[in-house]
Amino acid sequence: MRKRAVLGGLLIAGVVAAAAFGWLGGGRSSDQIDPDQIKLGTRLYAERCASCHGAKLEGQPNWQEPLSDGRMPAPPHDASGHTWHHSDAELFTITKKGLGAFVPGYRSDMPAFEGTLSDEEIRAIIAFIRSTWPRTEREYQRARSTARS
Repeated sequence: MRKRAVLGGLLIAGVVAAAAFGWLGGGRSSDQIDPDQIKLGTRLYAERCASCHGAKLEGQPNWQEPLSDGRMPAPPHDASGHTWHHSDAELFTITKKGLGAFVPGYRSDMPAFEGTLSDEEIRAIIAFIRSTWPRTEREYQRARSTARS
């Protein structure tokens, strides 16, 4: 009887741990790392984003100052920029629909990737970018994402 109680307790503890770590049902939390998703995001970032945002996510020089045409240079996606200030939903919308979806009438050199990248590919790029941030920035961004979902 005692052995069954111990085994039952272990089973319950295992189910609780699995649920806590997202192993049962549902998707991954925004802070969990899926190596295949990161690999895809790394490749897609290099192909689609690095020419403007930098191979090392460093952005364009003087990214906070308007260019002569009034448009803003591409910001960095590393911890020195502001990408981590945005929720996953905001980053997804900006990437898919363009900055104009967030700020109507805003003109930007960044294209909307709707029809060019799938939703899965956009999420992979965001996951790659997020994976490069220090812990503090990842935690801040995860809290923003959770608060807005």
